[in-house]
Amino acid sequence: MTLPRSAAVDMTRANAARLYDYVLGGKDHFAVDRAAAERITAVYPFAPLTALEGRAFVGRAVRYLSRVAGIRQFIDLGSGLPAAENVHEVAHRIDPDARVVYVDNDPVAVSHGQALLAVGGKVEMIEGDLCEPEEVIHHPELQKLIDFDEPVAILITNVLQWITDDEDPYGAVARYKRAMPRGSYLVLSHCAIPDPEEDLAYRRPVEAICREIICTLTSRPYDEILRFFDGFELLEPGLVPVTDWRPEVPHLVAVPTWDETNDRLGEPSREVAAVIKDRKNRKWLLDGGVGRKV
Repeated sequence: MTLPRSAAVDMTRANAARLYDYVLGGKDHFAVDRAAAERITAVYPFAPLTALEGRAFVGRAVRYLSRVAGIRQFIDLGSGLPAAENVHEVAHRIDPDARVVYVDNDPVAVSHGQALLAVGGKVEMIEGDLCEPEEVIHHPELQKLIDFDEPVAILITNVLQWITDDEDPYGAVARYKRAMPRGSYLVLSHCAIPDPEEDLAYRRPVEAICREIICTLTSRPYDEILRFFDGFELLEPGLVPVTDWRPEVPHLVAVPTWDETNDRLGEPSREVAAVIKDRKNRKWLLDGGVGRKV
């Protein structure tokens, strides 16, 4: 998860990367982040489960790309703090020589990542802003590991909703896509605008809280999320709720269970408890997909 470019490191204000770290069972967060997670969960009780399923989607996508598509190099943009089942952990189970570069513009996340990700020179974490693709693509540490003459997978997961239209996320993503050779893949997930009834019940209160305690959250409708894949061929089943993207793909996702998350965030509402028991009726606000450059 990346911060807005204008944001300075402020330990007294909640941070999206640290908030996700808390929900995913990490240790690199503060009381202000825990309080933010609890406030968001109070108005949108599906938020923790959505974060967990978003991490599971990343694991399935990386596992598929490593095992089936033969991808051996990955760039994770807006990666945030190291969390359970990082991209390199999944990829290295299949190919220990896979190369992975994590990119984030939060100095705290980068500092932690560089300390924790010393894995034989095949994994690197660099400071860079998703919205400044030229600097990221030509970063010397990224250039050491990533060969743009060979297929590469770029992951932009659960991050673009933190970038406003004024920051031109479509232009930034387009630049990364141009740098990718044929046979490369884009893995992307994004906060989606639900149906009108859920819009009133969930999205607006969540966005209001995020503006107050973190930064602007820009949910986008399905067609606008689909635009990020322009020029790429979407793999089946297309752009779908993350729980529906190839759930049959074997994966080992060592993220906390709902019960474990519950211990930190409190008992779920009756509505959430009922939805958990029926996957088909879960109300998600996170769509995801994988596209191939042909």
